[in-house]
Amino acid sequence: MHSDALTFGPLRGFTRVDQWLLLSSIAAATTYFATGGAELFPGSIAVKAMSIAPLAIVAFRLLRHHDRLLLGGALSASSLGDILLDLPDRYFVHGLLAFLVAHVLYITLFVRGWPRPLRPRVGQVVLAVLVIAHSALLLAWLAPALGELTVPATLYSGALTLMAVTAILAKFAKPIVPFGAILFVLSDSMIAAGRFKTAVPLAAYLIWATYYAGQYCIAIGFLRDRLGGDSPPDAPWHVDGT
Repeated sequence: MHSDALTFGPLRGFTRVDQWLLLSSIAAATTYFATGGAELFPGSIAVKAMSIAPLAIVAFRLLRHHDRLLLGGALSASSLGDILLDLPDRYFVHGLLAFLVAHVLYITLFVRGWPRPLRPRVGQVVLAVLVIAHSALLLAWLAPALGELTVPATLYSGALTLMAVTAILAKFAKPIVPFGAILFVLSDSMIAAGRFKTAVPLAAYLIWATYYAGQYCIAIGFLRDRLGGDSPPDAPWHVDGT
């Protein structure tokens, strides 16, 4: 597979090592998807973690300064969260905390890319409102079943929603990152619905597909915007320089 197909176009500084890291990420994600997340073999949790960890390594390798720490850190925290959520139920809140850290890092990363002054387009505002409405309605539906998890679940939902909204309002050259953020919201919505209310048909496959595609789009979309070198500075989704 040509490296440009993995990164939606050429990236400055992208080497064969980065290509193999992305291929290993896709291979691990595909393996985990094929098993439906079931523990069919020893080390399945490691396979899950290895889906996101290589993306973090690529971010650390290619980016510089704050971008490197924020994107690489968010992906690393996500990989840790993946492990914790596959462990016994007593680690569920720990998994939420790991992903909460990831979302805070993502939020910081995206807010740094907001245009100054912030003047979102109508489409961006509509999309942000839809995400907020979706999260609010989902939380209201789940609230009676949350019990002692009401506070952590509400905090997590707020962080997840804010992550998506900040991605939508950022000025990226192409909407790959906002698309990934919305997929992340959809994945976590299905997890919450299945855990607290009712199982979603084909949930294991849909949750993993939307989650991995979301993380991949956020990671590669951001790298593309920073290192693609082919986006005009006034593009509607462009991220301003560091």
